[in-house]
Amino acid sequence: MAMKLTKEIFEEEVLKSEVPVLVDFWASWCGPCRMLGPVIDELSEEASGYKVGKVDVDDQPELAQQYGVMTIPTVIVFKNGAPAGKTIGVQSKETLKQLI
Repeated sequence: MAMKLTKEIFEEEVLKSEVPVLVDFWASWCGPCRMLGPVIDELSEEASGYKVGKVDVDDQPELAQQYGVMTIPTVIVFKNGAPAGKTIGVQSKETLKQLI
């Protein structure tokens, strides 16, 4: 299961991470987000050399705004404390793996 990210732990878990972190910006009411959910869960179960987290944009609007998330689902991969890749909309597992 992907870790639930909040503004309180985002810096420690994502920005200071030694490994890349794939972050899914989503919301429970969003149909495409629910379609992407199982793919994110699969990636988190397979995670080796990277971490997977989820940001609920309704609970954490500051994080969504800080990273320019206007459309969900948006997936951003963070490396060395900065965004290194981004996709918008439902993506295949392979596409997301390539971002990492």
